[in-house]
Amino acid sequence: MKEITIRHLEKPPQKNIENDLNWIFNSLGLSSGRDIKCLANEIVKYIIKTSSQGLNVSSDKIAADLNLTRYTVNHHLRNLINSGLLYRDKRLIYLRGGTLKAALQELRKDIDRIFDELELMAEEIDAELGFINR
Repeated sequence: MKEITIRHLEKPPQKNIENDLNWIFNSLGLSSGRDIKCLANEIVKYIIKTSSQGLNVSSDKIAADLNLTRYTVNHHLRNLINSGLLYRDKRLIYLRGGTLKAALQELRKDIDRIFDELELMAEEIDAELGFINR
């Protein structure tokens, strides 16, 4: 099961990579609820920066480099993987598609597939209830 949250938030007025990344992450609902320190954002930023340097990323490396417990990192990674932004291959963590833009494009495809299924079900329900779809 994938859980995708989309929020319409105002884009940052000034170009700033830190603010821009936070805007993307907050628009995707990655830091919400009890994540008051926005650790999910920090973990994704770390993965993006490390991956862009051609380095492999593991939950142990994230925990050590960000000074977090493995439990905390794995908790956030589970949620980020469930969102569809990241994936795990054995012990390594990857940004889906290899870049942030590619990951967002993959998320869009996921959303389109979900809406296609919803529309088909809605069409069947409408037909069963006697509505005429054009």
